[in-house]
This record gives sequence, structure tokens and C-alpha cells, in this order.
Amino acid sequence: MKTKYISLLVAGFLSLFNTACEDRLDIAKHGNLGGQDEFYKTDEDASQALASLYTSWGSNYYNWFYTKNLLADDVWCGGGSRGDNSSMEQLNEYTFDTDHGMVQSLYSGMYGVIYKANLIIDLLDSDTDAKKRAIAEARFFRAWSHFELVTLYGTAPIVDHLLQPSEYRLANSSPEDTWTFIEKDLNDAINSGALPSKANVNDSETGIRVTKEVAQAMLGKAYLFQGKYSEAVAILDKVIESGKYALYSGEYDMLLHVAANGCSESMLEVQKRNDTEQAWNQMTMTFIMQGWRTDKLTMSAPASTYIATGTYGFMNPRASLYNAFVEEEGTDGYRLKGTMRTSQQMKEIGVSVQSGAYMVGHEGYFMWKNRALKEDCIYDASYFQALQYINLRVMRYAEVLLLAAEAHVMGGSMDKALKYINEVRTRARLQGLSSVTLDDVKKEKRLELCLESVRYQDLVRWGDAETIMKDQGKEIPTFSNSGVEFQFKNSTYGFKTKHKLLPIPRKEIELNPNMVQNENW
Repeated sequence: MKTKYISLLVAGFLSLFNTACEDRLDIAKHGNLGGQDEFYKTDEDASQALASLYTSWGSNYYNWFYTKNLLADDVWCGGGSRGDNSSMEQLNEYTFDTDHGMVQSLYSGMYGVIYKANLIIDLLDSDTDAKKRAIAEARFFRAWSHFELVTLYGTAPIVDHLLQPSEYRLANSSPEDTWTFIEKDLNDAINSGALPSKANVNDSETGIRVTKEVAQAMLGKAYLFQGKYSEAVAILDKVIESGKYALYSGEYDMLLHVAANGCSESMLEVQKRNDTEQAWNQMTMTFIMQGWRTDKLTMSAPASTYIATGTYGFMNPRASLYNAFVEEEGTDGYRLKGTMRTSQQMKEIGVSVQSGAYMVGHEGYFMWKNRALKEDCIYDASYFQALQYINLRVMRYAEVLLLAAEAHVMGGSMDKALKYINEVRTRARLQGLSSVTLDDVKKEKRLELCLESVRYQDLVRWGDAETIMKDQGKEIPTFSNSGVEFQFKNSTYGFKTKHKLLPIPRKEIELNPNMVQNENW
């Protein structure tokens, strides 16, 4: 109603203005000047609303990516010095509380996506193919957002429609009800007949948006997280057997780069484009924060000819991750070398730590698969490397294969589990397994998908988080030419039982008397 009043005021002002000045101005109107009641009518309206939904979803990627990866055990939070980004350190070391900014922003960001989805679902009539597709995609993103909320926060409220003022103070939802809602939204999207399938594995145009198989993959993931193994098997097998997706056949270390944007393995990505005239509209802090701390490095050829500098070093791989690779692949493993490098290997390509400098949150290993490449940049801004046009990865086909492998293992169907996990291993140039266990799937998933926003939720649902991360943050390493030292220590640290769910943000609790905080927070 407020929007309607504002629109009427604007319309009245414009009417007076035009009456007085029509002899001097003849300016064409552009865009919609009405409120909700006048919009959501045409296919063009549906397209604009859907574009706004995709934009909202993509704008939340940064908090989504960093919160989940910092909570896992693959990386240290580094930076220029201790305290360079205390919010990230708190996540990585389990010293955060209920008022943590990134935890709050991720929570509210998911509801921002849900709001944009509900606008489409509630206000569009499904009387054209374009509108039906918009509604189906909106149902997908509403389910995707609730999946993140239930797996991270557990008891966050379900918002299944545009709320009236009397409904703003919703109470907690149960995980069971949220899972039921997620399943319904995804099934409705899949069964709508409105989501297309790719023409073939290399159809990158259709893959820009949500496809039927992406919705099926998300439903299979939801089933697996609930322990519904037979349902997960049935739907994930459909995705695999569709033949619409395949593992990327190029060099493994290019998977997270422009070269693989929209490739056969791409399931769900936030789209970027190489547009020099709109470069700052493509800006993302995702890659500048991940990249090596280049102001503490000396760069010479050959690295200096293709590595982009000006990155900040907040995602440094742990020795435990390197050791997990070595245990499975040896020190010369193809996938290992495509994922991370040792300090000695870095020296061999012309990268070394400057004399007297030290890298905080660092054990002498450098992430390689997400290294900053000059060829990925709209502009190679060495002073502020935030203008890449790499699509932001959310789900790729390798994850689908490993979700299906796990579902088959848990359901007792070992033949397909073996087939799927060995597809991933073959691409990694590893010998195929002759038998497969859940532990095999866990190891493979860590190595294949490290730093790809899946491990924290996996560790929690497997019941492994408290064991694996109980000492996380106890000591913080630094790396220099003298080696690794543990200079910093915390008295409070590590994953505890309460961390199986993130806290409902304090602000939400204070503003809403109907909300109850998650246990032990």
C-alpha cells in the first residue's frame, strides 16, 4: 500500500510538471512508474522480475561462500596481519557469537532471495509459457534458500508467501516442516513442465538459467541430507542418465576459471560477463579476498606473465588438506597439483615470500585451482583485483556424481556407487576403486570439492564436525622464509555441539518475541 501511495504522489507531481513544461520538454518515459498492482502482468514484467531475483541471489554469493568455507577445515583465514578481518577469523576459529555480521547478513540475504521469489510466485498469473517458467525458477530459488536456512540455522521460519504486516513476527519453523516445504517447491518446479533441459552437454545458453536437471539435483541433495536414500538415488540417477551434463574434459586447474564458464560440468553458476563498459557492475570481492597475499610475495617469470596480483590472501589451504591429498594421490598427484602447491613448487614458477615478510594464517601451501589469472580479468587491476568475469560456482556435476555415490552406498547399491565415484577419480587420473564405502565418498568429496562451499554442511550432517574441528582456532600459524610458527593462540576456540546450527541472529531475536534462539547460544 505504501508503494501505491508513493507512486500516486510521483504521478501527481509529474502531471503538474508536464502541464507547466510540456512546451519545453518532450521526454519519453522509460520503465515502470506504477506499483505492484500495475506490474507482474506481461511476459516482459516476468522477465524483469526474474532478472531481479537472479541479481538478488548472486549478490548474496560473497557471504554465502565465505561463511561456509571459513567454517570448514580446508583453509586458514589469513590476510595482511592478525586481525586484518576479525569477522572472518571468528568464523574460522569458532569464536563468533549471535551478533556476528556475516552470520546475520547470510540469514537476511536468504530471506531477500525468498522475498523476490514470492513476488513472482504470488503476483504472476501462469497464463503464458514465459510466466510459467519464471514461477518455476522462483520456486527453485525459494527452495534453495530454505535449504541453506534449514541446514545452517535449523529453525529459521518458512516464508511461503508475501507477508502481511500482521505476519512479520513469525515463530521458528521445525526442520521437518522446512524439508517438506523444500521438497514440495522443487517437485512443483520439476513437474511444472516449464523448466527446460539442455539440448546437449555443451549447451551453455540453456544452462545460464535453472534447468529441470538442476532442480532434480537440488531435490536429490535435499533427500540425501534427510537420509531419504531411495528417493535420492531415484532422482539423482535421472540427472546422471539424462546425459545433459558431463565432467569437464579440459585441464583440471582451469575448472574454476573463465575457460570453464558454462562448461559441460556447470550446473548452477552466478553469471558474469566480459564487458569493459560495465566492468564495475561485474565487480565481486570473491576473488580478491581468496587470492594469495601478493603484497608479501616476489613475483618473477614465468608466474609474473600470467598471474594477476593485487589479491588479499584470506583463504590459505591447511596442511591437513595437503596431507589428505598426498595420502590418496601421492605428492605428484594430478588433481593435487591442480588444486594446491607447496612453497617450493611456487618458487619453481617464480613466486616466493619476500625477505622479512610473514604470512598469517598460513602453513606454506597455496591454493592453486582458484589462482588469480590475468586472462580472467575484465581489467587487470593489479592495485585492486576485483574485476574478474569468472562465473561464481554454486554446484557442478562432480558434486552430483558424489551425492549419488553416497546415496547408493547408504542404500546398499554398490555397483552404481562405484561407477559414479570412479568417474570422478578417472578424471583426477587415479586408479579406480574396486569397492566403495562411505569413508571413500567422504575422502573423495573433500578432495574434489575443497573450497567449494559444501564441506561444513557435510561434516555436520555426517556427525564428524565436532571430532574433526574441535581444536580449530587453538593455534594460528604464520609462514615465512624461516618456516612455520604458531605465534597466535586463542583461549576459546573450536567446534562445539552448539555449532551444529548457527545462531539465529541476535537482531532477529530482539525484534521478534516469537522467535526462540537455537540451543546453547
